[in-house]
Amino acid sequence: MLEIENLTKTFGTQTVISDISMTLVSGKIYGLVGRNGSGKTMLMRVIAGLVSPSSGQLLFDGKNRVDADPNIGIMIENASLYPELSGRENLRLLASIRKRATNEEIDQAIRRVGLEPEDKRTFRKYSLGMKQRLMLAQAIMEQPEVLLLDEPTNAIDRKGVELVHQIMNEEAQRGAIVLLASHVDYDIRSLCSRVFLIE
Repeated sequence: MLEIENLTKTFGTQTVISDISMTLVSGKIYGLVGRNGSGKTMLMRVIAGLVSPSSGQLLFDGKNRVDADPNIGIMIENASLYPELSGRENLRLLASIRKRATNEEIDQAIRRVGLEPEDKRTFRKYSLGMKQRLMLAQAIMEQPEVLLLDEPTNAIDRKGVELVHQIMNEEAQRGAIVLLASHVDYDIRSLCSRVFLIE
């Protein structure tokens, strides 16, 4: 269970997210909707531990971040990887940080998103859709307890969208908490058991 209590993030005099409270439980897909600039991506960054909140708290099964050490996978819009490395090389480099995914699990994640682990092309030469798929592979490769997906179907064709939806459902069935931010109404309506609106 992920409990967010009165979470606020400010930069100087600017409040980016204000007094957010929500409870997310494993095995469900949640939607996060709101206009550009409403704070969806920032909320995901705070949950992932990439940014510290100004006030409020995050509890993972009743424990704070340090004590819980949650396994979180994240796919943030406009993120990138090393341009001169192949997809497999990029993911192996990322996996070496926490050592939670084996080489076999990395290759399996790459195949799950419809790419080939043996592809020698560098990330720079990937199409936008291929880059999106690889970013999803890095988010799921460590079998996270919490999966944060920011516009995961952006630049992906219809067949790819169906695959992304299938993966999200599989991750929820595995027991992950899945939080999805999307401007695509179909993503939200077809996947999410509960939707949060950020104004």
